[in-house]
Amino acid sequence: MELDLVELSRLQFAMTAMYHFLFVPLTLGLSIVVAIMESVYVMTNRPIWRQMTKFWGTLFGINFVLGVATGITMEFQFGMNWSYYSHYVGDIFGAPLAIEGLMAFFMEATFVGLFFFGWDKLSEVQHVTVTWLVAIGSNFSALWILIANGWMQHPVGAEFNPVSMRMEMTSFFDVVFNETAQAKFVHTVSAGYVTAAVFVLGVSAWYMLNDRHVALARRSIAVACSFGLASALSVVVLGDESGYAATHSQKMKLAAIEGMWHTEPAPASFTAVGFPDMKARETHYALHIPWMMGLIGTRSLTQEIPGIAELVENAEARIKSGLIAYDALEQIRAARGEMTPELKEQFEAHSADLGFAFLLKRYVDDPREATEHQIALASNDTVPTVWPLFWAFRLMVGLGFAFIALMAYFFYRANWKGMTFPRPALRLAVWIIPAPWIAAELGWFVAEFGRQPWTVDGVLPTAMSVSHLSIADLLITLVGFVAFYSVLFVIEMGLMVKYIRKGPYLDVPETEQWTARHEHRLRTHDGKVPGVHTPAE
Repeated sequence: MELDLVELSRLQFAMTAMYHFLFVPLTLGLSIVVAIMESVYVMTNRPIWRQMTKFWGTLFGINFVLGVATGITMEFQFGMNWSYYSHYVGDIFGAPLAIEGLMAFFMEATFVGLFFFGWDKLSEVQHVTVTWLVAIGSNFSALWILIANGWMQHPVGAEFNPVSMRMEMTSFFDVVFNETAQAKFVHTVSAGYVTAAVFVLGVSAWYMLNDRHVALARRSIAVACSFGLASALSVVVLGDESGYAATHSQKMKLAAIEGMWHTEPAPASFTAVGFPDMKARETHYALHIPWMMGLIGTRSLTQEIPGIAELVENAEARIKSGLIAYDALEQIRAARGEMTPELKEQFEAHSADLGFAFLLKRYVDDPREATEHQIALASNDTVPTVWPLFWAFRLMVGLGFAFIALMAYFFYRANWKGMTFPRPALRLAVWIIPAPWIAAELGWFVAEFGRQPWTVDGVLPTAMSVSHLSIADLLITLVGFVAFYSVLFVIEMGLMVKYIRKGPYLDVPETEQWTARHEHRLRTHDGKVPGVHTPAE
């Protein structure tokens, strides 16, 4: 029943997290796109850019609201479903989440209201400043959340206190500037930028296919393909940086992603395709690219990347080392926190491996009583299921390169072919709209599923992190969350489709006011105002 409890708790959190992340990437990227468009409006004073800002801003607002609604639940889940995790590492994990709420969420929530209701209250410069503050707030929110998540992937700046029986922060600087957290942040927000670029490109392509709002669509495509090409290229570069960071902090995850069962001579090759076999401990029909994995993972031609078998042996050694720390910890608890110098030295010498001893809790109440067979089982538990990671990663990478090709093509057509786009290319841009969300969800699957069996890598096993809930509680809430979030998703899709079909506002009176306000400096010698043709133009 305990294992069922763990798996159901994982499933519930996975479902809520993946639903939530349907909204996050578009919020991150569209906030920047809207800010760029309004900046062009302020610089050029052309009404069409204001019209574009309002239109794409409306779609951003719909997505933002539903993202907030689905995100709040996740923070409550840490206390409800993962209470021991919250108790054990709350001092570290809670700090960036608190800062996210105070610094980023309040900031974007405040200024998003000014964005929608301040058009006639603020000057053009004040309003564009508000728009950029919304974008900065959205991205700051992602920063602090990913700092918290990055610490779970690579716990630094903290140590276990045997007296309080909890992890405590030793360096806030190390937590914030954790290389894994920083790599995850830039990689994740770049993926969000690609999502927004593909979305804007696809919707604009649909307008052009239907010969609607063509002027707005052309300019939106120009912004989307330029922004999207830079973002798609950065996703690949920053994804490579994440792989390099994983070589130091998450060796087992990297080996599982590669289906690398045994350590290869340096430099390791990259497995382009293959069929991992967990029972045989080999990857069948593997197609290797020489040297590539060594260059990605180590930035050298001489360093080895350890394979799964060798990492399992290392885990077994760390479990046995952790048992020494566990024994010292039990003696400290029995003495009510009193430590002799010998006991303190014994604990500190092996405390880094204490989490590995906790892996035995799945098989025996007192890890010190574990048999060699149970130790072997626990060490094998450190291997995540390989084939889902292997294929999820490759599909994600394949989609990433497809986005680069798509954005590069539209960038070429926009800049060197007079903004003309063949209809097949426009249809492809429409059909590919869901692809960035698929890639983003696959990325999170690789990051989180690949960390198992740990909640905090090497520190706290997932099986120890859950609350003592009943199976019925979890099943009822799981079904409830899935049903409620599905309704929210349908509402989101319905609203987005409604406003996309409706299209941008013509805003004729506003355009006439703009013309009267600026004609004194735009009027040409023959009395015409250049660039102003129709309200939509």
